[in-house]
Amino acid sequence: MSFVDTLRQWDNAVTCVDRQDLTEALAIFLAIQEPNSKIYFDIGCLHLLNNDLDAAEKAFDCSIGKDEHLAVAFFQRGMTFYRKQRYEESLADFQHAFRTLRGNQLIDYKALGLRYKLFACEVLLNVALCEAHLGKWEKAHENLVKALDYKIDTKLNIIDRALDSALKQKLFKPVEFPSKVLFKPNRHYVAELEKKDYLGKAKVVASVVPQDAFSGFAPLQPQVEESPTYPKEREVLRALEGQPHTVLYEFVPETSDELAVVPGNIVFVLQKGADNWASVVFNERRGLVPYNYLERLEISLASKQNEGRSQPPSKEPPTRPERKPVCFTFNFAVSVPPGCTYAILVEKICKKLNLPSTSITLSLTSEATEESIITPSTEMEGVWRRATGLRITLWCNTKEQTDGNPKSETHYFVALHSYESSSPEDLNFHQGETVTFLSRVNQEWLEGECNGKTGIFPASFVEELPVDGRTMK
Repeated sequence: MSFVDTLRQWDNAVTCVDRQDLTEALAIFLAIQEPNSKIYFDIGCLHLLNNDLDAAEKAFDCSIGKDEHLAVAFFQRGMTFYRKQRYEESLADFQHAFRTLRGNQLIDYKALGLRYKLFACEVLLNVALCEAHLGKWEKAHENLVKALDYKIDTKLNIIDRALDSALKQKLFKPVEFPSKVLFKPNRHYVAELEKKDYLGKAKVVASVVPQDAFSGFAPLQPQVEESPTYPKEREVLRALEGQPHTVLYEFVPETSDELAVVPGNIVFVLQKGADNWASVVFNERRGLVPYNYLERLEISLASKQNEGRSQPPSKEPPTRPERKPVCFTFNFAVSVPPGCTYAILVEKICKKLNLPSTSITLSLTSEATEESIITPSTEMEGVWRRATGLRITLWCNTKEQTDGNPKSETHYFVALHSYESSSPEDLNFHQGETVTFLSRVNQEWLEGECNGKTGIFPASFVEELPVDGRTMK
């Protein structure tokens, strides 16, 4: 079966699932002669919906055989074993899925055609549930506490409920994959399946013959002589969003939300703040640039022929405007012996935040006052009396440690999987290659350089290397 036939059947099967016709969808999937790992995964999910656990197990086996790095396939096979009450095998698959996340909070499969995010905290919850079924309650409790380190705020409630049940040695509900969410073929490839009429039908745009609707070939029509000429109005090209500006000086970003530009680039300013920083768009990427590095520009058709183009200034760039500090609030958990000293508690928190103790202030309330601040001289017995359910809630305020100099450390990533671009701004690389980190586009996409080319790529496809790890393969 050709790739085009496979793609067409895959798309038809997914369409049947969208119409809730699961029987027809499964029949189309099973008719594909050489399924890939994603198609086998879809088949396994449909078998799970039909409660055909043996067929689902076999399909997920094939999916993992085609791609041993597909963590979500291990997760689904673990759920299949769990429903068959084969808890040891289920535990092994959930543990393998967690290892495949490589310390990340989640894997987003959107770039691969699956609208699903596999969260590490949910995988650990299922690991703890299997251990609870096997009678290993201490291990189950340890994995639930570990899940707090990987939690997302929206996932905190299910972990808290599972922890309460584990403390009472009661079973809790597993986290299940929504089986009607399937891998879909690349939409760009599917669009090419449709036949296109590139020539179209001829259409009369203008004619001196009244009511001329003829389309085709015809003799030349008589022309109007000495017709008056009208001056052509100046045409101005405008962006869909923002005001065009030209970059006067090179700007090197120091934080992930700033954007690298060089003289001559044309950016579109979306918003200018009172602090002299502008939110701009350049090459479909958005970030902050000092507004005094820019000059307002009116792009016209004449600029296409380089008419009136000014050369970038040769003088030194202006001083970089100061950025107002941004405060972030988040929750985290550390495990310490009950009744421990202030030094042990602060050491654990410093290690968790990777900050020195001089930049951390602990308090008993959300607002740090003289009465609520915890210091080395504080009587810790009174602090530990506030603990409930083996947990105590404290507030930690930090201040950033800076020396006034920008960080020059370069970060590198190793490619866990090969990535083929689906648009011109994407970056191609193969498994095992080293990618130089340039900036963070958002939570799911990064900008980097590989093999002399620059582009964006999914963050879930790479893993960060140590500072001296550029030679690693």
